Amino acid sequence: MYARDNDAGASDLQQRLPADSQVEAATEMLRMLADGTRLRLMWLLVDGEHDVTALVTALGVARPAVSQHLGKLRLAGLVTVRRDGRRALYSARGGHVRRLVTEVMHAASHRVAGIPEHD
Repeated sequence: MYARDNDAGASDLQQRLPADSQVEAATEMLRMLADGTRLRLMWLLVDGEHDVTALVTALGVARPAVSQHLGKLRLAGLVTVRRDGRRALYSARGGHVRRLVTEVMHAASHRVAGIPEHD
């Protein structure tokens, strides 16, 4: 193999790289999910809309902490909020986010239980 062959392969690989802005957005999303409380919140929100009171009760975390985490998740584009009268209903934003959370939790479940990986 010649050095120029390696250069050509590297050039092809470089063209396949995502844009910097895309990598930054993905990194921020993953950073938000790297917190246990936020990941638990997202797990609950994957199934549908919930208000802060229900999330506080389910998690056993103080209301201000849950609200703060939801705000961060919303700013990162992982959560949407919808008003229903005086209540704010939160949910995971779209199928990509729901699948991301579901897949990472399933991968963790396999790792913890020692289940072999699969496609």
